[in-house]
Amino acid sequence: MALLSTYLTVLLGPTVPVPAPPRLVENLQQVQVTMSDSARSGFQLVIAAGRGGPAGALDHPLLTERYLQPFDRVVLVLTLHGTPTVLMDGVITHRELTPGSTSGSATFTVTGEDLGVLMDLEERTAEYPAQDEAAIAARLILRYARYGLVPRVVPPPVIDLSLPIEHIPVQRGTDLAQLTAMARRFGYVFHITPGPLPLTSTAYWGPPTRVGRPAPALSVDFGPATNVEQLAFRSDALAATQVRGRVQDRLTDTVIQVRSVGSTRPPLAAEPDWLVNRHLRTTLLEGSGMTAPQAFSQAQGRAEASNDGSLTVTGRLDTERYGALLPARGLVGVRGAGWSHDGLYHVKQVTHSIARGRHTQEFTLTREGVGSTTPVVRP
Repeated sequence: MALLSTYLTVLLGPTVPVPAPPRLVENLQQVQVTMSDSARSGFQLVIAAGRGGPAGALDHPLLTERYLQPFDRVVLVLTLHGTPTVLMDGVITHRELTPGSTSGSATFTVTGEDLGVLMDLEERTAEYPAQDEAAIAARLILRYARYGLVPRVVPPPVIDLSLPIEHIPVQRGTDLAQLTAMARRFGYVFHITPGPLPLTSTAYWGPPTRVGRPAPALSVDFGPATNVEQLAFRSDALAATQVRGRVQDRLTDTVIQVRSVGSTRPPLAAEPDWLVNRHLRTTLLEGSGMTAPQAFSQAQGRAEASNDGSLTVTGRLDTERYGALLPARGLVGVRGAGWSHDGLYHVKQVTHSIARGRHTQEFTLTREGVGSTTPVVRP
């Protein structure tokens, strides 16, 4: 499927995906892919579903062929200016047929999610004696190595390894639920990024990305260099939160005072809300069965996660004009909006909408407040 200087390759199959048949590609009308840093990514294929020819006498051919069956694997590779990028590697979870009518022809829509859905199919109970959260995360991810998942686990700042006679971590639920619950304790995220090669993916468990090479800048009110169609900034004074409370240390059996302290992440804003907000919200952390380091780590993690919503940017761009793909879960610069809103942002979500001759990207960016921390961004 060609889109000016962009080419989309579609691979399908029950086990090992192969190139989609030419007839299916010719009837492909639209592709949508959404990638998020805190939820499962998803895709949708909209295909013309005519019933012409002898095969259509009994049923729509797309429903009878072996392609596009539930839980078939779908790999989408986007080649932009000669550089291929694995945009999605997932499985089909929903199918929808819209018969033809006076207002349009029949369409067949398949919707799916990334490989994380395979980690959310079976609830089970398991014990992990003498293992911390990072070790448990790596162990759970490696259970799905047959799907090409490669673990990338960043240990929390504080690792408290309990003796089996003191405490044994227990899983009650799906592997995905366990991974996300453990990540949430430290303000971490869990997501699966397809690539860099087809049929391989990186399963990341760790803090949101705040370092690395930013994507080319999003330019607004920048004359001929403007490359975004829409851009809007929204600040939320109620997002940033400090956490405090009283927790009974399981080792000393004493009650300790717990309180979060600012932010330990690399700053993206010169004036973060957690620092300049005069009326910072406070939430309580209470519980037992934790040690003091675990309690402080969880309080800090909850506070860090709340900072992401202080400043949110939404917008849309034309890929041909922008000339690159926004890296979901990475960094990007903004210029032309003024000092308060220029600078670096974390790319929280990107939705690709692809059709013949048109490829747009809708995006959501976040950071902890206003003010640029850098005089220039990558053009």
